[in-house]
Amino acid sequence: MQTYGIDKEKIKYDEEMKNHTSFKIGGKADYYIKIDDIEELKNILKFSNKENIPLTILGNGSNVLVLDGGIEGIVLKINLDKIEIKEDGDEVEIIVGAGYKLAMLGTLCLKNSYTGFEELSGIPGTIGGAIMMNAGAHGKEMKDIVEEIYCLDYEGKNIKFTVDDAKFGYRTSAFKNKKYIIVGTKIKLQKGNTEEIQNKMDEYKKYRREKQPIELPSAGSTFKRGDGFVTAKLIDDAGLKGYCIGGAEVSSKHAGFIVNKENATAEDVVKLTNYIKEKVYEKFQKKIELEIEVIGRK
Repeated sequence: MQTYGIDKEKIKYDEEMKNHTSFKIGGKADYYIKIDDIEELKNILKFSNKENIPLTILGNGSNVLVLDGGIEGIVLKINLDKIEIKEDGDEVEIIVGAGYKLAMLGTLCLKNSYTGFEELSGIPGTIGGAIMMNAGAHGKEMKDIVEEIYCLDYEGKNIKFTVDDAKFGYRTSAFKNKKYIIVGTKIKLQKGNTEEIQNKMDEYKKYRREKQPIELPSAGSTFKRGDGFVTAKLIDDAGLKGYCIGGAEVSSKHAGFIVNKENATAEDVVKLTNYIKEKVYEKFQKKIELEIEVIGRK
């Protein structure tokens, strides 16, 4: 692989994916590589295309369930975290790499009194993953602050997307078709009041701590919000809060989360999500959909 300009020291073989996901679940990846710049990414794209090796892109591993059979080919951890900030009066423009963590950006915004990001600052994930799924919280989504998205296609060609091009929807975007790799974005924020920003962030942090099972491994909210109904409430009303299959549990704190209570396998989680879907449909005639992405071999 070194002939493609890939540092052999960066390649991990048969890497346990449970060590790279917030669920702490998942079999082995054939290869696991963390890249820190665009040229590395282009070299790996050349290699995977030439050798016909499957490529799976990973951000912070916070919205995925990796199956117990692991992942074929290369898992590529996007660690592009450069950031550039321009201020023009009260307007703030931030160009940031896809591997930059939302929590880190939240801290930076607070330090510099930039407002507009408070609602999103507690989401566990990276910029790239948040854009791909149009992550949101407390009434705000990534589409509300993003101005441009910078990508590569799988041939290594640079492509720039506008917000309209990105086709953002509820927990979806044009990037979910896996034809493009997000490498960065331009975000627009404003100068604000430090105390007000701090108060908002503290409020949202308190909400997450009190309402969500952040003390246990999970992939975040497991199911999408329904059309005209709150999915978590239906799961709760179906009497499933606290229900377990193997080591996976419907959180007793928030029914919208499945947590890894005790060394859960991906099979435990899949069986539990299927059981929840069946029971909710049986009781309320409502079909519910996963928000988390399931990847890998069975």
